[in-house]
Amino acid sequence: MSVSPMTQADVDIDLGRLVKAVWEKRVLVAGLTAAAAGLAFIVTGLLNPLYKSETRLLIETREPVYSSDQNQTNSDTTFDDRAVTSQVEILRSTDLVKQVARTLDLSSREEFDPAANPSAISDILVMLGLKKNPLDVPAEERILKEFYKKLDVYAVPESRVIGIEFSSQDEALAAQVPNALVDAYLAFQSGAKLETNTDASAWLEPEIARLREKVRESESKVAEYRAQTGLLLVNQQDTIAAKQLSDISTELSRVRGERADSEARAQQVRTALQNGQAVDAVSDVLDSPVIQRLRESEGNIRAQLADVSTTLLDAHPRMKGLRAQLADVEQQIVSEIRKVLSSLESNARVARLREEELVAQLNELKAGSAREGEEAVELRSLEREAAAQRELLETYLSRYREAASRTEPKALPADARVISRAVPASEAYFPKTGPIIIVAALSAFLLSSIGVMLGELFSGRALRPSSALVGDPTAAPVMANQAAAVPVAAAFAPSGDQSESHSAALPQISNDADDFSVEAVAEQLITDQTPVAVCVSPEGDEGSAAAVMLTRTVAGDGLKTVLIDLTGSACPTELMAESTRLPGLTDLMCGETSIADSIHPDRLSSAHVIPRGNANARRAMRAIDRLPMIIDALTEAYDLVVVECGAADAASVARIARAERSEIVLSILRSGEAEIATLLAEFNAQGFDDILLMTPGEPVSPLGNRSSAA
Repeated sequence: MSVSPMTQADVDIDLGRLVKAVWEKRVLVAGLTAAAAGLAFIVTGLLNPLYKSETRLLIETREPVYSSDQNQTNSDTTFDDRAVTSQVEILRSTDLVKQVARTLDLSSREEFDPAANPSAISDILVMLGLKKNPLDVPAEERILKEFYKKLDVYAVPESRVIGIEFSSQDEALAAQVPNALVDAYLAFQSGAKLETNTDASAWLEPEIARLREKVRESESKVAEYRAQTGLLLVNQQDTIAAKQLSDISTELSRVRGERADSEARAQQVRTALQNGQAVDAVSDVLDSPVIQRLRESEGNIRAQLADVSTTLLDAHPRMKGLRAQLADVEQQIVSEIRKVLSSLESNARVARLREEELVAQLNELKAGSAREGEEAVELRSLEREAAAQRELLETYLSRYREAASRTEPKALPADARVISRAVPASEAYFPKTGPIIIVAALSAFLLSSIGVMLGELFSGRALRPSSALVGDPTAAPVMANQAAAVPVAAAFAPSGDQSESHSAALPQISNDADDFSVEAVAEQLITDQTPVAVCVSPEGDEGSAAAVMLTRTVAGDGLKTVLIDLTGSACPTELMAESTRLPGLTDLMCGETSIADSIHPDRLSSAHVIPRGNANARRAMRAIDRLPMIIDALTEAYDLVVVECGAADAASVARIARAERSEIVLSILRSGEAEIATLLAEFNAQGFDDILLMTPGEPVSPLGNRSSAA
């Protein structure tokens, strides 16, 4: 059998060698670092220092103390972020900048117009057409360009404060420019208000004259209409007709009351006379002086009659005379009562006639009032028009008086206030010699060190063979070159002291393939249609990770695959399950969950996993005899059941696996020939004739990966 060629092993970077190389070239690195620091020192010494000053401005609403709005609430809230940003743009406006440039005579400073004195090199480049002649640009535009380079206007976040920064080679000028810019801005704001105020006054003056004429015309129309329609006012509200209607209504109510009273009293007297009742209780009868005198005479006569009746008989002339007088007085009383009744009836008739007359007048006034109502509608319309014109005139007059009082710039403060003026800086902000030298030296040191390291890497002196890396189930681990160099076949060839044990294991070797990789083992299991694969990992979690890779490889080929975690460290559970607290094998063995509830999907493939579980492991081991039945049940639903046992011995595996239906997979990474031969002998003793060797890296033997009975 020919030996398969070995593949090139991976390499690692030797960090120690890289550091050593830098140390060996320390003179070069230090020289470059010192040169960079010296060059930085020279360059910073040649640069002109720049000074920076700042002025701060607070945007707020400002009104004169005599303003009509001084009692209103503060309107600072109207300045939102967009309003403050607008003020920033005004401060950067070309008109303000030009004004400041003219005020400070910046055109006379070479700092703001370096193109005015071009160098010889610049003239040559212009002559050759390689550079545009800077003098073709107007001087004012060149000054503005340099000005904006040195100017920085910004809004302070979460506030209405605006900062104006300016840098210059002259520390005094660096402070003068932002102060002058702020003064120009405040003057611009006040001037804008003054201009607005002047325009308002100029517009209001003719409008007021026009409104006065309109008010006069409107009030004249109201007066003329009142005179024409007779809607003259008696007081501030009532017209003559309305007043008459009110008075007649009042008089009619009074006359009706008198008539009703007279009729009632006359009826009372009439009823008393008709029924022969005494009328002395009637107030009108009692109030009559004649009846009072007659009643008094009647009383005297009756008194005399009673006095003489004691001594005289009824037939006596004296008695007859007194009786005749009494009858005459009574007749007079009745006659006088009738006169009272006649007077009451007469009063009632007069009141009735007066009532009829008042009703007629009232009806006539009502008819006139309806006509006046229609005329009053037009009158009220004219009055509303006159009132509206008068109110508008008063408003215009008030605004005009207010605008006239603000004819001076000081009377109109800008909606901004300086809270911090710029002062000349005591030290330059650029260049910072110390930090620049430090940065230059550090950069030179890093670049030179990196250059030395790259040289070592490209030469190969900083590379060394890599070690086997296991643990990531998504990538195949790599075997060390040294481990893969020893052929497994030597473990089964008799030599030296081990000839006896090796000769016992040698008949079990079968050369089915030359590949021990996970993919080869997966292909072998799929080809043989193996229902159960028991993976044993003598080297612990690294081998268990290979079992996870085997499970995912088989599932990737379209087979339904499940892995049972029998390890003590729960490595497959951590690599495949969403959580290590999911119910699994120990819970199933203890009867705390069902098979369906213990199966969970793999995080990275279509395979399934039965985690280790959360129940007590010792208690679960008491029911280990149930595991073969569980495995048999799973084979009915899955194409392949992978049982990862970890570092288990052959006797333990024999308790859960049936030799006729199971394949034993030894996951070997770094074990030597003796350890592999011992493991094969142990499993052969337990009745497992076919053993699959799996190394998730370089092939370790040219003899294949399946062992079989001789």
